[in-house]
Amino acid sequence: MVHYFIIPGLGNSGPNHWQTHFEKLGDHFTRINQQEWDAPSSLDWIETIDKALEDYDLSTVVLIGHSLGCTAIANWAKRYQKHVKGALLVAPSDLDAPKYTFPTVGFDHVPLDKINFKTIVVTSANDEWVTLERATFFAQHWGSELINIGNAGHINADSGFGVWPEGLEILKAL
Repeated sequence: MVHYFIIPGLGNSGPNHWQTHFEKLGDHFTRINQQEWDAPSSLDWIETIDKALEDYDLSTVVLIGHSLGCTAIANWAKRYQKHVKGALLVAPSDLDAPKYTFPTVGFDHVPLDKINFKTIVVTSANDEWVTLERATFFAQHWGSELINIGNAGHINADSGFGVWPEGLEILKAL
């Protein structure tokens, strides 16, 4: 059985977000809850991810990140060098963009190290938090497959992504 771990971004994912709908699919979908959602520490987030995975066979684990959660996964992969089955990285935020002014500690830049397991980056052509060019740049450095789903905003509840069957189909590729 595959175990899916959901890693939301800044502020967590609300009740209408696609990650919340994924979580409701069954016991094999688990949200990793962070201590601090609004002013997070990268080290705290990646330690929480690692602790959540410690009792699982990592070959059965798929990580599902959104926004800042994608950066947390990239930081976790860099720090721990563990190998999971794969990761779905949806709408990674560009922490270097002038617009990104949130109070985060240790989330200074998006890590550009190759991720040592299969990853798929899903991006949008009109995401306010990352340009298509930057998402492509991140995917290339991470060694990820890149899927551009067109004009889809930040691929969150605000842009109409509640129940997201296409996302589940992409997830199956991992």
